[in-house]
Amino acid sequence: MSIRVRMTVLAVTGLLVAGCTSGGSGAGGTTAAPSAAITTPTTPPSPTAADAKPSAAATLPALPASLTGQRLDWKRCEAPSSGPRPGPEWRCASVKVPLDHAKPEGATIPFALIRKEADDERGRIGSLLFNFGGPGASGVEILPQAAEEYAKLGERYDLVGFDPRGVGRSAGVVCRDDAEQAASEASVDLTPDTAAEEAAYLKDNTAFGAGCARRSATVLPHTTTTATARDLDLVRQVLGDDRLHYFGMSYGTQLGGTYAHLFPSRVGRLVFDAVVDPTADTTGHARHQTIGFQRALDNYLKSIGEDPKAGSERIARLLRKLDREPLTVGDRRLTEGLALTGIAVTLYGQSNWPLLTQALANAEQGRGATLLELADYYNDRDAKGHYSTQSHSQRAIACADSSERPTAAQAKALIPEFRGLSPVFGAFLAWDTAGWCANWPVKGERTTPEASAPGAAPILVVGTTGDPATPYEGAEKMAKELGDGVGVLVTNKGEGHGAYGTSPCVTKTVDAYFLKGTVPKYGTTCG
Repeated sequence: MSIRVRMTVLAVTGLLVAGCTSGGSGAGGTTAAPSAAITTPTTPPSPTAADAKPSAAATLPALPASLTGQRLDWKRCEAPSSGPRPGPEWRCASVKVPLDHAKPEGATIPFALIRKEADDERGRIGSLLFNFGGPGASGVEILPQAAEEYAKLGERYDLVGFDPRGVGRSAGVVCRDDAEQAASEASVDLTPDTAAEEAAYLKDNTAFGAGCARRSATVLPHTTTTATARDLDLVRQVLGDDRLHYFGMSYGTQLGGTYAHLFPSRVGRLVFDAVVDPTADTTGHARHQTIGFQRALDNYLKSIGEDPKAGSERIARLLRKLDREPLTVGDRRLTEGLALTGIAVTLYGQSNWPLLTQALANAEQGRGATLLELADYYNDRDAKGHYSTQSHSQRAIACADSSERPTAAQAKALIPEFRGLSPVFGAFLAWDTAGWCANWPVKGERTTPEASAPGAAPILVVGTTGDPATPYEGAEKMAKELGDGVGVLVTNKGEGHGAYGTSPCVTKTVDAYFLKGTVPKYGTTCG
């Protein structure tokens, strides 16, 4: 499983205490709505269209009034695949969006929404849409669980979560069942050392994509971030907002940047936290994450009084030992790849560092349960062995976005450089460049996304100096790419993936922007 740019919204330690039940509960782990939820229109398109003029980059056939004029049927939400049913203050609905925005009069797919209306009806500003990253995170499931963090914003905004296309209830992509997922985790070496291991690694990744094509063939070519950005503009219209107000985290910053590029005149108040570098290609992202995770690991080791170089080599030795001889945990095994995933997830937040100390000590003494449980949390595997389909959606979106398909030879050529950057994460992330979209059945859209948004309203871009998954440098690049007077960089001197809710200074700055329209000075620093 790749270390992608997802958010860890809830405390890892809290979920572990609760039994790590974040995975799906459906048979075979296929809890997402299948892509069969595609419908064809029953009425011809109206000659009228959306009234606002998009940027040149957004020019496509106009959406028919049958889509822009939809009236939503808000109903009590059903229980998600994991966790409790949202309270009665939450309502769910679905918007019909074009399967192919180049053919807006054609087939449609559902775009799932969840909403809690603003507390202060008279002071209401509008709707505030959230994306929590991934790609592949379900906002319909996450927002009610995380809503306490955004209670202040909920006073004057309707809080709105959504499942992007290809995710969850929005024609969610499904690629393999629980047994196939478990077999892959147990047997495939993510840092292959022999020709046989290399062949098995590439075969498994190819099989994953083939499974997506078998199970989700119709929607798979249409899961791009660009298409979801266009969906958001339709949702904006259906919700009755003149401009989009949006809070994007992790991958959600890429989605937000794409929206701003396509529809700069429709940008309302946008905030990006834990920012993806829009200028980085596949290899660039892997290099950034190698640096970012090692930087966070170094900071962790310093915090416990251990020399980073010596500590990293100690962990690398443990991983090499697990590569040769995985630890038995009940009827499962802690492999090198699962151990590495367990280590990585604790680096998403400084509050998890004590758990990393415990997990490493246990593994060094031959007890792998803690690291395995951490890996299960990240991989969305519950105590019964069921997996959610977030990783399916994650790869479908990422590979539809990126046109790059590095080869195994190119990945191997990166290993010496990447190992020099990180003896712990380097080889894994080098191989990931070739494995992630190996022989993917859909051609990718582009090398890097566009985020330039001339004429857009100011967008807050929050970068954390110790962020492992989306290193701080990405925020600097995003602010620059958005353009002068648009990208407003806010620096958080701290640790972890995302600053809102953990840095009081950042939280105050973001709240003032969303609630009062107060734009901080470029380069404002917290911490």
